[in-house]
Amino acid sequence: MAPYLLLSLLLGGAYGALFHLWRGKNIRELVIYFLTGIIGFGLGQIIGNVLGLNVFLIGPLHIVEASVMSWVCLFVMQWLKV
Repeated sequence: MAPYLLLSLLLGGAYGALFHLWRGKNIRELVIYFLTGIIGFGLGQIIGNVLGLNVFLIGPLHIVEASVMSWVCLFVMQWLKV
């Protein structure tokens, strides 16, 4: 596995876990937020690549764009009360 993919999974999962510590209630929400953090991080990476944004890169990984999108997805998921 490429190092940037592992970093993506770790950061996305960490964002989901931190969000659960802050707003979560049960184990079901932990799984949902964990997966949402990873998916949101991936979407942010795709958006950063498509738009050509280069705010802060670690290798090919768009840290800022992916992090922002991950948190946006987490807040949307919490707002939808899934």
